[in-house]
Amino acid sequence: MAEPTIKDSRGFFKLPQDPEQGGVGYYTYGTPALGAGQFAHPKLLSLLDLVEFRWQGMDDRKIGIGNISLAGGAKFRPHEGHVSGLDVDIRLIRKDGLRLPVRWNDRQYDREATEMLICLFFESNLVKVVYFNDPKIPRVRPRFKHDNHFHVTIFE
Repeated sequence: MAEPTIKDSRGFFKLPQDPEQGGVGYYTYGTPALGAGQFAHPKLLSLLDLVEFRWQGMDDRKIGIGNISLAGGAKFRPHEGHVSGLDVDIRLIRKDGLRLPVRWNDRQYDREATEMLICLFFESNLVKVVYFNDPKIPRVRPRFKHDNHFHVTIFE
C-alpha cells in the first residue's frame, strides 16, 4: 500500500489527521476526506499550532479545523480561494462541546468562546481577513455561506 502524501509539490504539509493521539487541542473535518484538502503553507501551520496551544490553556473544547487547500494548489470546488495554503475554515465553538457544525444563530452556538478564538487569530498579526456572518463579532466581514464556520486568510 502506498504511503499517504504528507507533503505536496509546493512543499506544503498536510495537517496531521490524528491529532488527539498527540494530545493536541484540535480535530479535523472537511472535504475531501482524510485530509486531502488540508495542505497548508508553513506560516499557516505555525499559526494553527500557536492558536491551538493558546486555546488549550483557555478551554477544554477542541478547535475544528476544516478546509485549507488541495495538494499542489488545485482548484478547490465549490470554494473560492483555498488554493494558496493561506486560508483555513474553523468550526464555531458549541456550548455542548460536540464536534458537529453549528450556525451562529443556533442555541448551541457559544458566541463568547468563538469570539475569543477569533481574537487569538487576530492577535498573531498574521491575519489579513476573517469572514464570518455573526454581526455581533467585531473585526469580521460577512460572506455568503459563512454561518457555520469562520474563514481565516493570512498574509503571505
